[in-house]
Amino acid sequence: MTAIPHQLAVKRLTLTDFRCYNQQRLEVDARPIVLTGPNGAGKTNLLEATSFLVPGRGLRRARLNEITRRAADGTIAAQQWAVAAKLFIGDNEINIGTGCEIGEASENGSNGRDKRVTKIDGTVVKNQAELGHYTSAQWLTPQMDRLFLEGASGRRFFVDQLIYGLDPEHAGPVAAYNHSLRNRNKLLREGNFDPEWFDSIEESLARQGVAIAVRRLEVVARLQAVCRASSGAFPGAEISMVGQVEGWLANEPALAAEDHLREALRACRQSDASGSATSVGPHRSDFAVCHGETGMTADLCSTGEQKALLIGIVLATARLQTEERGYTPLLLLDEITAHLDKARRTSLFDIILDLGAQAWITGTEDEIFAPLGKQVQHFAVNQGKIEKL
Repeated sequence: MTAIPHQLAVKRLTLTDFRCYNQQRLEVDARPIVLTGPNGAGKTNLLEATSFLVPGRGLRRARLNEITRRAADGTIAAQQWAVAAKLFIGDNEINIGTGCEIGEASENGSNGRDKRVTKIDGTVVKNQAELGHYTSAQWLTPQMDRLFLEGASGRRFFVDQLIYGLDPEHAGPVAAYNHSLRNRNKLLREGNFDPEWFDSIEESLARQGVAIAVRRLEVVARLQAVCRASSGAFPGAEISMVGQVEGWLANEPALAAEDHLREALRACRQSDASGSATSVGPHRSDFAVCHGETGMTADLCSTGEQKALLIGIVLATARLQTEERGYTPLLLLDEITAHLDKARRTSLFDIILDLGAQAWITGTEDEIFAPLGKQVQHFAVNQGKIEKL
């Protein structure tokens, strides 16, 4: 394994009433972690818990009340869930705790609001986005195997997730833009065409929307330089952001693009009302990917090549983050070996070890990971029970 100056690694992970786990503590070291066991054993739940150590809704993008432990009959068994971890970045220790209190129904029958609380070294932080200044994780799940075949929203989320690891400040404009977008769509549904309301919301959408597009273009351009080169058995990729706002930014400064977006939003108020949805903005942009060697667009590549392209992009992001932020991100790789032949599996393992990343890898077959030997920590997971092998 190539030595690196700084590594982000979980040393202790504690789950309380999280998914299938009532109370679980896992002590690990900085080596990659392999979790094997049958489907439904609780492997992905461990990766999801780890994904809550960074900002966002976790790798499943679940609602807070969907995560708490449930009884055998499906009823909620606890009113809160929690994830706590001791991590190290190089020699520096950081303790993170995050969890949710499920809102209780009021006397009038309305549901209470679920609340997520986050602590860093014992201090409650106002916004979970602060986690991005201390931690980072990149992940791949089986659900992402169809990323290039389904709608653009998944690809936008994918590229934003990549950017959060490289530029934690990206979370601010994204959250503000989504809030304003929901407000505008609400006005459209209600048929409320008060120009002052629309002007105020669209001003925010134009400002935050262009900021999002600018940051996406800048980061994707930096990432392109790393993605273009092949990585072991994984092909290089040509990547770009495409959309109306990106087209404006290609030919004019950001302030002029804001004016264009503001004018476009105003012009489409009536037409947007018929669908109760906003038709222009960076939420309509797409992340375009082509195979670096053949030039074929990702949606036309085979299933195996699509998986290889995804892995190559995530590994390139990890390399770029190590260079720019000074430490490797956590890699959460759920059933990552599916659709990979032996050569690509071997190449993937070699790259992870060379990066020095603490990767959390799940699989159903122990023998696939046997060649890694003592270079990894191997745990068997079955019915929520974890055993070190």
